[in-house]
Amino acid sequence: MSAALLPKPQMRGLLASRLRKHIVVAFLFSMGCAAGYKFGVAEPRKRAYAEFYKKNYDAMKEFEAMRKAGVFESAPPK
Repeated sequence: MSAALLPKPQMRGLLASRLRKHIVVAFLFSMGCAAGYKFGVAEPRKRAYAEFYKKNYDAMKEFEAMRKAGVFESAPPK
């Protein structure tokens, strides 16, 4: 009696049906992780670097400091 109530097991195509479902789930999960990293880490980092270089960084001052230290061969210290 209980054998008639149990559904028949899937004997063919089980791997293909499971893979199809798991590939879709894995793809969506990876896209979510990539978007989370982009908007949670990469974009704030780019904004922070842009803000630092816009406000605090003087390229000529750094060049003169490196030149004075003798870093460059083509631009000897004065």
